[in-house]
Amino acid sequence: MRVVTTQPLILTSALQSRIAKEIAAVGGWLPFDRFMELALYAPGLGYYANETAKFGTMPESGSDFVTAPEISPIFGQLVATQLHEALQKTNTQEIWEFGAGTGALALQILDELAAQGALPVRYTIVDLSGTLRARQKLALTKYEHLVRWVDMLPDAMEGVIIGNEVLDAMPVQLLQRTQGQWHERGVVMNGDEFAWEDRSTDLPAPMDIGGPHDFLTEIHRQGEAFIHTLGERLTRGAAFFIDYGFGESEYYHEQRHMGTLVCHYQHQVDSDPLVQVGLKDITAHVNFTGTAVAAQDAGFEVLGYTTQAYFLINCGLGPKMDAASLKARSMASKLVMEHEMGELFKVIALSKGVEPWVPMGFVQGDRTHRL
Repeated sequence: MRVVTTQPLILTSALQSRIAKEIAAVGGWLPFDRFMELALYAPGLGYYANETAKFGTMPESGSDFVTAPEISPIFGQLVATQLHEALQKTNTQEIWEFGAGTGALALQILDELAAQGALPVRYTIVDLSGTLRARQKLALTKYEHLVRWVDMLPDAMEGVIIGNEVLDAMPVQLLQRTQGQWHERGVVMNGDEFAWEDRSTDLPAPMDIGGPHDFLTEIHRQGEAFIHTLGERLTRGAAFFIDYGFGESEYYHEQRHMGTLVCHYQHQVDSDPLVQVGLKDITAHVNFTGTAVAAQDAGFEVLGYTTQAYFLINCGLGPKMDAASLKARSMASKLVMEHEMGELFKVIALSKGVEPWVPMGFVQGDRTHRL
């Protein structure tokens, strides 16, 4: 039986003790990617494994952040239109969603596909969070005949994959350049508190970063390994990942010297993952160049890369907005406005085992040449 902790003080002390024991067991210094993995996913204690509220529009609900499906159902409706085309182009009958959150996106996708008379034979959700899985099952009751949940991937799979804000939650390693020398940043104990410590490393710098100044950044080995695993398992199909991030020339620009790692707690953003561990989300922007290269190495074709704004417009945002109420249009506009989600969020499309095509979401505004 899985024991899940919900009381904040118990949660933080129990998780801190769990991480402190691992730090001691490995000699006193823990690479940050392992710290982040425990902080987010330690069974029953990590942020995505406990029962604290996460997704919501206001802090009064106890939530920490909002994602596109909670902002407007139009998001999921337009994603569904793209997935429908991809199912047809790949001649497959199953949708795979990674990290389904509250189940809102899955519900929007299935409702829209049902309205189009194009429901898939099966909708599979891959989610490691038992508590979120319970919320998803409640949200998707009317589709229980075609939705299933799995903990791991089969050796071979077919279908169309969707992942919204999945890659940003995968643990990253931190690299710190100090006085021209690169170090890996890890976590140590300072009394009863966590603290940073940099150690010399053989890890290569992600690219030649200009300037003599100190520079902190992330590398995404786990996220890229995830893409590689998908490439090994997917025999026929396509994949669409939506997330905030940049190509590597922007990601590792010399002016981005503080990196992209941030935390979300009660709709406030901070940059200290070493406090309130287990109570707040830890995330890093996605290096989409690394994602694309990992995909190609794994046998994927990169079909397109664009902003969320262009993707949604290409998928039919205009007619949806015309038919919506003033309030609904106001909310949906946040998905595409440049200062909201429209520019920072990107969409990358991949295919494997099929004839490549230009998906509808990428017919205008494609930025693949900038990866």
